[in-house]
Amino acid sequence: MQNKWVKELSATFFAGLFMLISATMIGLAGVHFIEGFNADIDFVSAVIKSINDLFIALATYELAIGIYKEYRFSEEDDLFDAIRRTVTRFVSVVIIALVLEGLIMIIKYSQLDLAGNLFYPVAVVVAASLLLMALGLFLRWSRASGA
Repeated sequence: MQNKWVKELSATFFAGLFMLISATMIGLAGVHFIEGFNADIDFVSAVIKSINDLFIALATYELAIGIYKEYRFSEEDDLFDAIRRTVTRFVSVVIIALVLEGLIMIIKYSQLDLAGNLFYPVAVVVAASLLLMALGLFLRWSRASGA
C-alpha cells in the first residue's frame, strides 16, 4: 500500500513539474511573439522563436500527460507495457517537433538567402527519420510474443 502512495505522489509531482515547464514555455512563446512587434527585432525571427518555444511546450506537456496517466492511474502491474506506451507517445511528439523544426529552418534559411546552411535542417530531418525508424524497431522488438 505504501508503494502505491509513493508512486502516485511522485507521478503527480513530476507531472505537475512538467506542466509548469510547459506553461512557462507557452508564456515565453507569447513574450517572443510580442517582441516581434518591436522595431529593433525581425518579426519572422520572433515568430520562429515563439514556434520553437511552443514545440518544447508541446513535448513537455505530452510528457506530463503520459507520466500522469501511466503512473498515477495505472492499476496494471505490467510496467513494461506502460513504459512502451509512454516512450512511444513521447518519441512521437519529439519526431514531429524535429520535422517541423527542420521545415521552419529551411523556410528561414531560404528567406535569408543562406542556402549554404541548408545542410543543418536537412540533418535535423534525417535525424528525425532515423529516430522514427528506431521507434519502429523498438515497437516491433518490444511487442508481446502473442501479438
